[in-house]
Amino acid sequence: MNTHRLSPSITRAFAIGLTSFLVACSSSKPPVAEVPAVPANVTKARVIAADQEPGNWMAHGRTYSEQRYSPLSKINAENVKNLGMAWHYDLGDTRGIEATPIVVDGVMYVTGGWSKVFALDAKTGEEIWTYDPKMDKAWFVNMCCDAVNRGATAWEGKIYSGVGDGRLIAIDAATGELVWEVQTTPKDRPYSITGAPRVVDGKVIIGNGGSELGVRGFVTAYDANTGEQVWRFYTVPGNPNEPFENAIHEQTVKTWSGEWWTVGGGGTAWDSIAHDPELNLVYIGVGNGAPWNRMYRSNGTGDNLFLSSIVALNAETGEYVWHYQTTPGESWDYTATQHMILADMEFDGRMRKVIMQAPKNGFFYVIDRETGEFISAEKYTMATWATHVDPESGRPVEAPEARYEETGVPNFQFPHPLGGHNWHPMSYSPDTGLVYIPAQEIPIVYGHDSDYEYNSKGWNVGVRFELAASPDDPAVRAQLGAMVKGYITAWDPVTQTEKWRVQHPNMWNGGLLSTAGNLVFQGNAEGEFVAYTADSGERLWSSYAQTGVVAGPVTYTVDGEQYVAVAAGWGGSFAMVGGELAKRSKGSTARPRVLVYKLGGTHELPPEPTPEQMAVVTPIEQIGDEAMITEGLKQYMANCHMCHGDRAVSGSSVPDLRMMSEASWELFYPIVQGGLRHQQGMVGFGDRLNKDQIDSIYAYLVKRRNDLAAGID
Repeated sequence: MNTHRLSPSITRAFAIGLTSFLVACSSSKPPVAEVPAVPANVTKARVIAADQEPGNWMAHGRTYSEQRYSPLSKINAENVKNLGMAWHYDLGDTRGIEATPIVVDGVMYVTGGWSKVFALDAKTGEEIWTYDPKMDKAWFVNMCCDAVNRGATAWEGKIYSGVGDGRLIAIDAATGELVWEVQTTPKDRPYSITGAPRVVDGKVIIGNGGSELGVRGFVTAYDANTGEQVWRFYTVPGNPNEPFENAIHEQTVKTWSGEWWTVGGGGTAWDSIAHDPELNLVYIGVGNGAPWNRMYRSNGTGDNLFLSSIVALNAETGEYVWHYQTTPGESWDYTATQHMILADMEFDGRMRKVIMQAPKNGFFYVIDRETGEFISAEKYTMATWATHVDPESGRPVEAPEARYEETGVPNFQFPHPLGGHNWHPMSYSPDTGLVYIPAQEIPIVYGHDSDYEYNSKGWNVGVRFELAASPDDPAVRAQLGAMVKGYITAWDPVTQTEKWRVQHPNMWNGGLLSTAGNLVFQGNAEGEFVAYTADSGERLWSSYAQTGVVAGPVTYTVDGEQYVAVAAGWGGSFAMVGGELAKRSKGSTARPRVLVYKLGGTHELPPEPTPEQMAVVTPIEQIGDEAMITEGLKQYMANCHMCHGDRAVSGSSVPDLRMMSEASWELFYPIVQGGLRHQQGMVGFGDRLNKDQIDSIYAYLVKRRNDLAAGID
């Protein structure tokens, strides 16, 4: 249900908007375009001149360059020890929280689970309105990585946000009423939206997700006022027997083989987008192939453009300008959808306009953003799939054993499909010249699935997920767990070297914010929100969030006072698939909320609930023999572990199937086969699994329950 309640903050927004205009006009700097006193009145002129309004956070990365750096310095390395909580707001729905708040003229706009949108007074946390797009929770089966949303965006009095089921919505910023909505994706394919839209010159640009399930990626621009489609760019070519929608695919089709279009090819642009208004270019990060395994996708040949690429498009027309591919012919889910940052810096005595990215594959790239020319790339984390990137060609030099689909031999390698860096935002500080990366290390065994067949209603990867399951042997699991790491790496993009590192106990830590106060802020998987010095990484301050923090922080001012805010709440892909590895994080309890801090803040979170005593798990009668249980592991990993966790250990708010109630065991077949609980996001699998396969999953889960009853986790 939507609620709409005007607040004193709306009146204050009018005043702040006028004040911003008057201050800009009285400044010696070029004035910002006139700001009419309406809520969320973000314009191109205001975003370009964002440094003249440092108290606002008007775009996803604050500016078009996506640097996530703030010139604010009232909170700094000397006084950050006095930071205290100003207010918090509970977002409800125990799903992962990945949103970057937008703050415009004293009002915060943030998204939560199931694509809900909230408008809050940025000074007090008072709710102004909420909007619930009423996403069908049964569509959750088509969302690979939790019912998350990475944020809304503002433009000329409207708030725009994607919905998990593929819709794009425009909301009146003053009232919270829906202005328009459009279905951006075909409903007969398993598309989803988790990324934040961007607005460029009155066009709302949005991508989509779903490569793992089998779709064809594209990015679309819509008129911000009407929702009418302006242009669409497909990231991979379609059926070559039909006319190509984009002229460039007359060339890209030559890098493909077979009938990739039947599955879709993949290439979804599910997260990062950046814009250079001077060059009139929009940059999109493109995802993995569908299936992952190139042997099935493209007969084992070809670069498969534009998979795992940065693509530059004409912002006005959507026409192709240039591309750079980070992982040619990818077979490992090594997306290039990760955060992209624009900056101007000197290389070999020459100033270059660059775009920087640390994609999943483990290499940090610096590319000329005018031409797409390769400048440099080095490993920022553990990466064994390739030895280096050739400085002349800009292509990775692969380790021979990495092509599991060609050798037929399973390969243990870094990074995992979760990447050396995932969606969590980086930050670039022009003060230090460093990029702060939320890096991670996690290995996996890739193995060719010789039994793969296309499944129109399931995951399509062509990889034996059961080989990626954690081993049953506790000692071997402990060895594996010791390899899993997370850390901040402060990376010099010019020298391609690490300047300092902060080691975390686990991976899946939060996005980063740097400020002119010589500060870097980050939340982590242990349930902390922490401030470090930007120049050396010294830990200066922390606050307990009562939940893992994975989203990126922001900072802003209201009435001259600086605030730091982060949307907190454990969840996302690692929380869902990581099992025991995810569960070991101290913050692995989902308590979704917005946390806001200021100097001298005295607000306190409510006490944590008393931990529920774990129910006594009693053994039940084992069914099936060892072969059946082994088949059950295979079917569980292929169909269930994406939500319920590795080895049926839940590291998120999704139920741990080892601890099902007696009623759930009795209703196992109506739930799994018939979809009895589809309105809770658990759809039926009867159209993709036969009775024997469901029987084997049941047998495997009985085995895992009995393991737990015997004290084996």
